[in-house]
Amino acid sequence: MTSALLSLALAAGLVTGQFAPQKGGSDPLADPALEQRVQKLGKLLRCAVCQGVSIADSPASMARAQLDTVRELVAEGKSDQQIIDYFVERYGEWVLLEPPKSGFNWLVWLGPIALIVGGALVISRQIKRAPAPTSAPPAATPSAPTPDAEDPYLKAVRQELER
Repeated sequence: MTSALLSLALAAGLVTGQFAPQKGGSDPLADPALEQRVQKLGKLLRCAVCQGVSIADSPASMARAQLDTVRELVAEGKSDQQIIDYFVERYGEWVLLEPPKSGFNWLVWLGPIALIVGGALVISRQIKRAPAPTSAPPAATPSAPTPDAEDPYLKAVRQELER
């Protein structure tokens, strides 16, 4: 009974078109070079739904819609920069997986290098400050203090214990 209902639901879904393939998966450009260009551009653009995933790699429907938009713009003959500008205009610079090397974004590019150089300087300074190991004989253990040099408080405690 369950398999019959499942089969009926699947057949109804196919008839009504609910399981139709998405546009992005079924309508690649006829020219493989243009489709390769679409995929290359898709790798540069961040999915608006996912975190840190390109629209070419994301399974989200929003990413598929964005990839379809890239496909349409490539078919219209737009250049790569025009397509990137189109997405930056709509979503902001956040949509780029690789931030441009200008203005405040230089901090993103040069920050890790500055941290590595700074860390190397700190480590080298600490190594230079460390005393060099010497081959001097080991220091003798201190002997017990003489009774005359003993602390008066300690002397009073010992006298109290002897009673």
